[in-house]
Amino acid sequence: MKPLVSIIMGSTSDLPVMEKACKWLEEQEIPFEINALSAHRTPAAVEAFAKEAKGRGIKVIIAAAGMAAALPGVIAASTSLPVIGVPIKGMLDGLDAMLSIIQMPPGIPVATVGVNGAQNAAILAAEMIALGDEEVAKKVDNWKSTLGKKIEKANQELAEIKDYKFKC
Repeated sequence: MKPLVSIIMGSTSDLPVMEKACKWLEEQEIPFEINALSAHRTPAAVEAFAKEAKGRGIKVIIAAAGMAAALPGVIAASTSLPVIGVPIKGMLDGLDAMLSIIQMPPGIPVATVGVNGAQNAAILAAEMIALGDEEVAKKVDNWKSTLGKKIEKANQELAEIKDYKFKC
C-alpha cells in the first residue's frame, strides 16, 4: 500500500520517540513511511522530499526535531500538505524545540503537538486524513471509543485494591 503519512526525523536518535507514532499507525493499519532528513545537514534533500511528497500520495507529514527544530518549518515552506511538528526533548526539556516549531511566520503553518508527543501526532494525522477517507475515519472513531474503557478499567482496579490508604 502507498503511504499516506510520512514521518521525518532530523536524526535517527529521534527514533525512540517516533516509534510511538509508527506503532499507532501500524495498529490502525494506516500506511506510512519513515525517513531521517536534516534541515541543516541535507537541506536540498529536505526540499526535494517536501516538493515531491504530494505527488507520491502522501496526505500528511509528521516532522520531528529537537533543539533548533527547523525541520518542520522547512518542510512546510516547500509543500501545501499539512505538517505536524513533534518537538523532541533535548537541551531545555524540549522547550527550545517547541518554541522553534510553533513560532512560524505567517503563511507557513505547522501544527504542533507536545514535547515527545509522537502518538498524538499520528492520531492528528489520521484525523486529518479521515476528513476525506471514510475507512480511516472509522478506524479513528473505533480507536477513540476505547479511550473511556481504559479509564473505567483503571477505576475498577483502583476500587479492588485492598488495604490501600491514601497518604496525604
